[in-house]
Amino acid sequence: MIEDKLAELGLSLPTLPASKGIYKSCLEVGKLLYVSGHISVNNDGSYITGKLGRDLEEAQGQIAARQCGLAMLVSIKKHLGDLDKVKRVVKILGMVNATPEYEKHPVVINGCSELFVQLWGEDNGKGVRSAVGMGSLPGNVAVEIEAIFELK
Repeated sequence: MIEDKLAELGLSLPTLPASKGIYKSCLEVGKLLYVSGHISVNNDGSYITGKLGRDLEEAQGQIAARQCGLAMLVSIKKHLGDLDKVKRVVKILGMVNATPEYEKHPVVINGCSELFVQLWGEDNGKGVRSAVGMGSLPGNVAVEIEAIFELK
């Protein structure tokens, strides 16, 4: 059903680049699924790069954040085998590669939050959230987002 909703939205899951870090992309603890930070990637796996406030505009940042959400879905599907095993979004931490003067971090991270609301609905798709600016992110990516989900 989640994958049907993605298709209805005209979205597809991206190819993820190989990880260079030493970590698990997903970790289940009880009924919670912790998902490591996923970076902004295009569908072909290439990075969406740049700083908000200098290289990218707000709408481009929102697309980058949405792509982080789609990237997380790839890892969740690989881990669980089925995206429909997710009950709800619990928490999102969004990190925006931004200039010191940039102040619209929450608006950028809305790109991911809106995707999750479209997929799981107003109640289950909207969790608690933080959105912060960073001086840099790996590979100069525009956005990195980590999340916690509750499983059915």
